[in-house]
Amino acid sequence: MEYIRVTRDNLDREHICCAISNDRDVQVSSKKAWLADRFDEGLVFLKSVERGKCFIEYIPAENAWIPVIADGYMYIDCLWVSGSLKGNGYSTDLLNACIKDSKEKGKKGLCILSSAKKKPFLADPKFLKYKGFTVCDEADNGIQLWYLPFETDHAKPQFRECAKHPHIEEAGYVLYYTSQCPFNARYVPVLEQTAKENGIPFHAIHIESREEAQNAPTPVTNYALFHDGEYLTNEQMNDKKFLKLVHE
Repeated sequence: MEYIRVTRDNLDREHICCAISNDRDVQVSSKKAWLADRFDEGLVFLKSVERGKCFIEYIPAENAWIPVIADGYMYIDCLWVSGSLKGNGYSTDLLNACIKDSKEKGKKGLCILSSAKKKPFLADPKFLKYKGFTVCDEADNGIQLWYLPFETDHAKPQFRECAKHPHIEEAGYVLYYTSQCPFNARYVPVLEQTAKENGIPFHAIHIESREEAQNAPTPVTNYALFHDGEYLTNEQMNDKKFLKLVHE
């Protein structure tokens, strides 16, 4: 497998969205706009030359859009290999490339979000454990911060206090989200319309800066749904899934 690094110079012509084939889709343009603003902050997007779901996205933890304290570490936004490309060792290829690049940049190690049991849109804990990652912090909602230190004497990354006990004061359904995940550009408006049509209290909060993300009341910032103050899920939803959740 050959890989290509997406940069500001080739962003317009490269296919970057995991499950979206149409490059003119609003989801693609939203994600590319978000990426374009991150390259100067050290973000790396490495993907297969084959068109498909095979990429890794990582950034210096100081610039990550999640509430962590991990100075000197590299944070992995997403490592995704699926579909016909799954099971060929490409996840290992991409992770090894990230490790090599991070060591060359003098980083202390890597960190990434996961959980004790596999959750949608989070890294597989079995894969992380196999690759030497261990849990260094955990929030009340079961979201864990895993890390792979390059040397044993480095301080462990940790969640900021605002994210350790996910809870908000606002009643109804409240969604925190960023443009990091391309699906949000399509499905957040769908949820807003569905809630309006069904008289469901719903408020979507678009996190639009690193500072907002690093002070969010949730470890997962690209999609975090609350109900009456309590955290529910990080799984992106369409109208049917949302209504099923509401009526459970």
